[in-house]
Amino acid sequence: MELKTINGVVIGEKPYGETSKILNIISKENGVIGVIAKGAKRLKSPLRSVSEIFTYACFQISYKEDKLSTLISADIIDSFSNIKKDIEKISYVNFISELTKQVLKQSKNDFIYDMYISSINKIEEGFDPMVITSILELKYLDFLGVAPELNGCVVCKNTNVVTLSSDKGGFVCKNHYSKEYVVSSKTLKIIRMLKYVDISKITKLDISDLVKKEINDFINEYYDRYTGLYLKSKDFLKNVVKLK
Repeated sequence: MELKTINGVVIGEKPYGETSKILNIISKENGVIGVIAKGAKRLKSPLRSVSEIFTYACFQISYKEDKLSTLISADIIDSFSNIKKDIEKISYVNFISELTKQVLKQSKNDFIYDMYISSINKIEEGFDPMVITSILELKYLDFLGVAPELNGCVVCKNTNVVTLSSDKGGFVCKNHYSKEYVVSSKTLKIIRMLKYVDISKITKLDISDLVKKEINDFINEYYDRYTGLYLKSKDFLKNVVKLK
């Protein structure tokens, strides 16, 4: 047993006995860990507020590798109150949390956690959750080992490209275009920009609904084709956005 201090976000909670909870926490130091928050369901428990889903905190835990650890105390860094007021934002954060959990199984790179936290911060600040999510999804493809070609035609590297193809794996030039849907020229420019932008440094996002949709459609098709990931949170998100 080892005492540890970790920063992380609660991405899941479930009852444990009559008064306690088991929390799933995404952390930079240890990836996704399971933690028992004893007595967290009691009204006067100091662990009650810090054990709520999507709470970002500094957790003091009694750590057990490959077993449930025990939460001792925690200091909230951000409760993400704006996100918790909006079902759409909640749905996006739920999706990127589940996605991050899966990506961390493939790679333990610290940048994954940093980008995840930056994404939630930007959604909390009021930036378009669809765009922020698209950026994160694009970046995660590198860690999943199936990044699309966005520097030139996927076939011949020609930089004079005309559309995106999930089937071919990225940009396509006029010489290798077949029957793919032709996206707007702005979509071609912006998707490449989003791939390389530092999420934490974003101060403005001015992207049309058409471009957002074309980028989102490409990413959805690409993930379905190349990652093998099926996330229930993605289906829920699609339903929420559809109903909006």
